[in-house]
Amino acid sequence: MRKGLLVGLVIGVALVAAVGYIPSAIANPVAPSGTTPQSLSNLQDYTGIWVTGQGKVTVVPDVAVLSLGVEAQAWTVEEAMDKAAVAMDRVIATLRANGVAERDIKTQRFNIYPVRRWIDNGQEILLGYRVTNMVTVKIRDVEATGRIIDAVAKAGGSLTRIHGVSFTVDDPSQYYSEARAEAVADAIAKAQQLANLAGVQLGKPFYISESGGFTPIYWDYGVMAFEGGSVPTTPISPGETEITLTVQMAFAIE
Repeated sequence: MRKGLLVGLVIGVALVAAVGYIPSAIANPVAPSGTTPQSLSNLQDYTGIWVTGQGKVTVVPDVAVLSLGVEAQAWTVEEAMDKAAVAMDRVIATLRANGVAERDIKTQRFNIYPVRRWIDNGQEILLGYRVTNMVTVKIRDVEATGRIIDAVAKAGGSLTRIHGVSFTVDDPSQYYSEARAEAVADAIAKAQQLANLAGVQLGKPFYISESGGFTPIYWDYGVMAFEGGSVPTTPISPGETEITLTVQMAFAIE
């Protein structure tokens, strides 16, 4: 009697373990790589055909963005600030004279810091103070970029600093619709091909996610310092850039 009871208990525990294992596997399905839809709660929600589509539009940038300014050094803060202020006033006046609007000139960085040098006995000596004033300038006439760089270099003289130039599109939204349509069409075509190869009927999409966008072209000049004098015309070409959108879609299988 006791032996029969013991066997029954063992079988009961085994059944509970087996039954408990299956719901655990179903309750923790593995979603397709790169997806985290919060609304999917069980294994059935992950069934279907998951694809990624890409849309790409090639455009010519219509805006140049310059990072430029002045840098001055002197024995005192006041002297360094005076030198930087005079040079920066000339640079700003030159930008305005070349058609750059006030709203397209934005202060990017302003620094004042001491300049020191270490000597052999482990001590440091003060060499003066350095003032840096950098602005971001948006040039809407891209063809004038080289000419404006030359004019700024002449205005600021040896205190002129140019950190780089980037090219962008002032209103990329007009190209997003075209790139988005291409991305969706690409995703649908891929899903349809997969369905045909698998011998199933492609259903309606139940998940759509978009990513990507416009990445400006950036040219890094490092830190260019101009020594004044005759500066040849600086050749600047915006070239072409791409606006890329990616969509991830999931389709039901009918």
